[in-house]
Amino acid sequence: MKTAMLTWQFWALMAAVFAALTAIFAKIGVEGVNSDLATFIRTLVILAIVTLIVSATGQWRGMADIGSRTVFFLVLSGLATGASWLCYFRALQMGDAARVAPIDKLSVVLVALFATVFLGEKLSLTGWLGIALIAAGTILIAVRA
Repeated sequence: MKTAMLTWQFWALMAAVFAALTAIFAKIGVEGVNSDLATFIRTLVILAIVTLIVSATGQWRGMADIGSRTVFFLVLSGLATGASWLCYFRALQMGDAARVAPIDKLSVVLVALFATVFLGEKLSLTGWLGIALIAAGTILIAVRA
């Protein structure tokens, strides 16, 4: 198990598990509260947890070494994350979690496309087939039968 915890696959799987729990907990949590306020509360919790982790591990010392390009793109990432969360919570408030979450995960398809176009990453034919199947599955879930 210790070796598995050192792989990107382990951490990606854990991200998926926690993202799934996020959808369920958030769907229950947005009942009776404005979705923007719910997003704010979620953000405060995340801020507190990450602050504790960075403080406990002494990572504040690395702040001075971060370059302006890195800061710029991390700020853009933060803005995109905030916009995504606001939209996600609004969608959860209006729709079923079992349909909202898969549409949100269309981001997997978009990441593959954006990574190809902007980062020069390459996917195999099998990889593109997987991306196409994710897109098709999302459409099948999203379309009300």
